[in-house]
Amino acid sequence: MLNNILVTGGAGFIGANFVHYWLAKYPQAKIVVVDALTYAGNKANLFAAQANSNFVFVCENICNTAAIEALLKKYEINAIVNFAAESHVDRSITGPDLFIETNVVGTHSLLKAAKNVWLTDGNNQCEHRFHHVSTDEVYGSLGASQPAFKESSVYAPSSPYSASKAASDHLVRAYHHTYGLNVTTSHCSNNYGPFQFPEKLIPLLILNLLLDKPLPVYGDGLQIRDWLSVDDHCLGIDLVLNKGASGQSYNLGANNEWANINIVKLIGSKLEQMFNADASLAAKYSTAKSVIAGKAHSLIQYVEDRPGHDRRYAVDASKAMRELGYAPQETFESGIERTLRWYLDNDSWWRSVLDGSYRSF
Repeated sequence: MLNNILVTGGAGFIGANFVHYWLAKYPQAKIVVVDALTYAGNKANLFAAQANSNFVFVCENICNTAAIEALLKKYEINAIVNFAAESHVDRSITGPDLFIETNVVGTHSLLKAAKNVWLTDGNNQCEHRFHHVSTDEVYGSLGASQPAFKESSVYAPSSPYSASKAASDHLVRAYHHTYGLNVTTSHCSNNYGPFQFPEKLIPLLILNLLLDKPLPVYGDGLQIRDWLSVDDHCLGIDLVLNKGASGQSYNLGANNEWANINIVKLIGSKLEQMFNADASLAAKYSTAKSVIAGKAHSLIQYVEDRPGHDRRYAVDASKAMRELGYAPQETFESGIERTLRWYLDNDSWWRSVLDGSYRSF
């Protein structure tokens, strides 16, 4: 049983949701969350977890191999789930160095620590698992009629972000084949849900609608993504950890492809419906003038496409479904409605993100 788990990047969007998921499902398991000192303010995402005696938060950089080794020994960790990554493509274009440092050097640091503690002369010293959370973007871009990416698809990253994730994937695989480290990798499609920062599309749209700001759409808006609820992603990782075969990769998606412009229109329409059904929302969010007037679409603003913008991503999750029993529980309609409700009910969280005060929590 993987009963003591270390989660890197656990104060971020997907990591925090995974922590809440894991504590709810495995209340007796120890979970140690590591997040970089520079992002310690993100602990706001984990306030609900801090009352659990099995939860530990450590401010540390994953590049500090010695510190990670000490944590593995101190808490008798036998599983690492590596969420730690710089993940926004736009930022990787303007500042790629940090992506190489965190995504490549940081992953290698974790692998070294795991090998040093869990393996001696190639022999397993304990039941263990190193799970690496990757992305569908390592496979590159799909044409409109091409089949979704499989785990065997050739890597073809097209941004510094996806290239850095591809490099880290190769390192994880190398540590399995060279040293015998027990590893798995998952490639997920675009996630959405609670605690997602507004640099990402769906929270950006929600907050701009509530603040009556333009809804930026890259190029023609016809870029297509497969969207996965973060809760379903957490379920998939749980299954990979406990049932996945060592050395294998698993795609986690929802067979739920949407063009960006249609996402924009859907969220605007859903918010209008919610405001019409609940008069208190207009009072609470009086700034949402276009939504209140039923003219959310008027905020759509087409902007110049970004460099290297992949046209379409989609993953084939049939391997995980067949081998692990993976099955997304959330429909896109229900998932978007739950996400909208979360942002409407947690304005103190996203306002603290917008003004930067979350960093002082």
